[in-house]
Amino acid sequence: MVLYTSPFPNSFLSVLHSFSWGLIFPCYWLADRLVGSFVPTTYEKRQRADDPCYFHALCIIITTPIYLALLVASLPFALIGFLLWSPLQSARRPYIYSRLEDKNHANGATLLTEWKAAGTGKSFCFGSANVCLLPDSLARFNNVFNTQARAKEIGRRIRNGASRPQIKIYIDSPTNTSISAASFSSLVSPQGGDNTNRTVNAGIKRTTSMEYKGDNSGSNNSEDREDKGGSGEPNEGEENTCIVRINGEDNGHMSDSEADTVNGQAHASGPAEPSLEGDAEISKTPNHKQKEGDSGSLDSYSASRESLVKVRVGDGTVDQSTVNNKLLYKASIMKKTSVRKKKHTDETFDHEISAFFPANLDFLCLQEVFDKRAAEKLKEQLHHYFEYIVYDVGVYSCHGCCSFKFVNSGLLFASRYPVMDAAYHCYPNGRGMDSLASKGALFLKVQVGSTPQDQRIVGYISCTHLQAIAGDTTVRCEQLDMLQDWLSEFRKSTSSSSTANPEELVAFDVLCGDLNFDNCSSEDKLEQQHSLFTHYKDPCRIGPGEDKPWAIGTLLDPEGLYDEEVCTPDNLQKVLESEEGRKGYLVYPTSKNHSSSQKGRKASLKGNGRRIDYMLYTEEGLYLEWKVEVEEFSFITQLAGLTDHLPVAMRLMVSTGEDDP
Repeated sequence: MVLYTSPFPNSFLSVLHSFSWGLIFPCYWLADRLVGSFVPTTYEKRQRADDPCYFHALCIIITTPIYLALLVASLPFALIGFLLWSPLQSARRPYIYSRLEDKNHANGATLLTEWKAAGTGKSFCFGSANVCLLPDSLARFNNVFNTQARAKEIGRRIRNGASRPQIKIYIDSPTNTSISAASFSSLVSPQGGDNTNRTVNAGIKRTTSMEYKGDNSGSNNSEDREDKGGSGEPNEGEENTCIVRINGEDNGHMSDSEADTVNGQAHASGPAEPSLEGDAEISKTPNHKQKEGDSGSLDSYSASRESLVKVRVGDGTVDQSTVNNKLLYKASIMKKTSVRKKKHTDETFDHEISAFFPANLDFLCLQEVFDKRAAEKLKEQLHHYFEYIVYDVGVYSCHGCCSFKFVNSGLLFASRYPVMDAAYHCYPNGRGMDSLASKGALFLKVQVGSTPQDQRIVGYISCTHLQAIAGDTTVRCEQLDMLQDWLSEFRKSTSSSSTANPEELVAFDVLCGDLNFDNCSSEDKLEQQHSLFTHYKDPCRIGPGEDKPWAIGTLLDPEGLYDEEVCTPDNLQKVLESEEGRKGYLVYPTSKNHSSSQKGRKASLKGNGRRIDYMLYTEEGLYLEWKVEVEEFSFITQLAGLTDHLPVAMRLMVSTGEDDP
């Protein structure tokens, strides 16, 4: 299958399309600004609290006639542009495939040589997020604004989190079953006088691990490979790791000498490398204004150093010349689920609430990237880490769908591994406002390795965004039916293997996206019982109507996005760790007797918030001798203040069957 690198088959149509959009854009921009001036966000209201009450009204009275006059003047040009633009959409391709042209940072081909499926398994990390990049006037209805600046900052935060070295602290505790994860600074921090001697549960052993994928591009240099050779035989494709063990003897106290040792090792780090291009810029968007040391901001001191420091360890002994102090203070604690005493203890994977996107993120699926200019800015930032990106997915005008489409599907896919095939389908049954967007599903086939016999190792990833309007249960169920049919069709059309002579080995099949229903609402029972969940597994789900105790909602209450308690990744992480915090800042499942907007009544509702963003995987259709297991599941707060959804991430381990002793 040919991947489309441009929206039109020839340059003439591309130029004509650019000309027509140039005629439309002034009218579009003025209308967007005009409507946006009447829809202030809570942040703007707070900023204006000290201004005279008449000041904002005076500004609107002055600017509205100006916008209206310019809008009327631009309408004739917009009409001419529309008459050119609309018929061109019949020739438009359903997506644009972008590959990083800078060969110094391109490493997709190198990644394919890391895993030969001989001797060891391989883990792959998937992320999904609804980023709410609509035209600014529409985004304001979700209490977010400044779409262009948000797009750039979202991309910077994602690549910063994915390319950083990551420290995780695993706790084996038979008594503490709370949801992870407190900042490591609460355990070992130089900023508090008593923090280095904080009491912990007796018998707890903490293990921190750090992975590093190289500066943004995710590639390893020769020095890293030499270091790995001196520390034993790591798993094939596994990156450098740093392990720090803190034993919980002496009634769970960490002694002064132990604390000094940890701090001494951290302070022994060498000088930091230069920060990434653009990292030192101070964000001018109020949505993502960060304080110094905020772990979610690329501008923070700790974040920029985290993305550059390289470390390795042998047998729990830290190389003191390379460990960075800041890394130890910005880690997140994860419970080791195998020893937790919970009602449901069948899962064997780790789960956490993290202030960062996972290190070594391999695949990223985004929803609601509707604004085309914002998509370009986001793509530019993501290309610092992801080599392959599929964006501007969808159809426009009346082409390919039943109703007129003003915006695309909003789907975007980014990958560190080469994309082999891609396909898009539009849901024809959208209703209401959703019918104006070409919501649908994007299907991708990626190559992740090859066997010694030159068989390709591939994976399938699907990204979708379902009908959003509450009560449209029937519409969503129909879309899920179509999704399953399209999935099966894509697998068949892109498979080049036969059972007798397999040319390809399928390592994984993952489905993710914003499904716009949760597993606990009584109004979503039909979706919860859909046959999709018999073929695909949800790591957060026990069964229809019941989530696992550690699973939390992914839909934030828009009214609280800019509260000081949750406006930074660290703060939001801490709030979501507590049940009371979740009740205050998450939207909860609805029922016939309760409203999700009535915070005082949330205590009687099921679950830990509305979880409408999903990461699903299946074991069907994979190579029979391999086994796929979830290694880790994360709810991510790194986009705090930039969107009204929590991103989710899942790490899968593909075991070849040769790992076992």
